[in-house]
Amino acid sequence: MGEDTWAGLADQFVDGAYASVKGYVRTYVMHHQLMEQLPPAPASVLDVGGGAGHQSFPLAQIGYDVTVLDPSPAMLDKARQRLEQLPAEARRRVTLLAADGERAEEAVQGRRFDAVLCHGVLGYLEQPEPLVEQLCRCAAPGGVVSIMTGNAHAAAVRPAMERRWEDALASFDARTEIGVLGVRGRADTVEELSELVRGYGVEPARWYGVWLFADWFEFGGVELDPTDAERIAAVELEAGRRDPYRRLSRVFHLVGRKGAR
Repeated sequence: MGEDTWAGLADQFVDGAYASVKGYVRTYVMHHQLMEQLPPAPASVLDVGGGAGHQSFPLAQIGYDVTVLDPSPAMLDKARQRLEQLPAEARRRVTLLAADGERAEEAVQGRRFDAVLCHGVLGYLEQPEPLVEQLCRCAAPGGVVSIMTGNAHAAAVRPAMERRWEDALASFDARTEIGVLGVRGRADTVEELSELVRGYGVEPARWYGVWLFADWFEFGGVELDPTDAERIAAVELEAGRRDPYRRLSRVFHLVGRKGAR
């Protein structure tokens, strides 16, 4: 798996980003979107690049059989720490695996899952195809594939909200940026990712927006009130279902279903 590029970022990511209002909004919105699409528990879920389990541990708590696969020892250490905080029954439903997503099928020994999640990972890869192929291969016939990644159609909004006007003008057709953690990321479009998963036997079923108001307000210098987190999340959840709002979200969430054969 090579050098752990997340070793120096795990604390900032887990204890900082996910502990923020934005982190709460992302987890809340994604969870509710998933619950609209996932088969009922105790279905099996593979979370590729699942990090510290923020998205998949809540699924284990409501009865899903969860496998978190991540290449970062630092992130998996965070996952183990968080896992100890769960009830014993939920802990028994969670398996942690150290492996690259591009070798997910080998890591799970060919097992097929009722749902395969991959949230916030594609943007760190130069080419999405190898990972997307693995996600689709690991899904059982009729299974769900859930991918969340950066929205290339909204690339100019962040620099504009930060009043970096020259950068904003140059960003309309941009695909990469330095993210809030200081790591370069790459964005995709719904249309391109939909076509890509179709090529691997997964038919897109629905897509949502994630992070609209909370994200752009923060980049505009507005400090979000933690006591407003639930109200913000409720607004974001509704915005993510509707046009034109979802098209301006900083990231998007695509859900598809694998063919029966």
